[in-house]
Amino acid sequence: MSEPENLEEVMGLIMYGGDAKGKAIEAIEAAKSGDFDLAEEKMAEANESLVTAHKSQTSLLTSEAEGDNVEISLLLIHGQDHLMNAITFVDLAKEMVDIYRKLRDVEK
Repeated sequence: MSEPENLEEVMGLIMYGGDAKGKAIEAIEAAKSGDFDLAEEKMAEANESLVTAHKSQTSLLTSEAEGDNVEISLLLIHGQDHLMNAITFVDLAKEMVDIYRKLRDVEK
């Protein structure tokens, strides 16, 4: 079994997608405990990781658009899965942080 030619970009999808999801989880946990400054910090970090993952994805898409043969591998599919799940999870985390903030305001 050979490694994909674009292993660095594929690993970027996996690592930074996973990191974005992890930071989003931390943001939810911070908001749940009432630390909204930390929640916002973690959401910003999650978004930074998403941007980095998107750069890896854009690199792969650009290669293919330029006529290069991008090998479809299980790792690439796994990376795309990580990125798409991270995007969804970060969007949901933003909503949950907002809900926790509103609940706190109601309790005041």
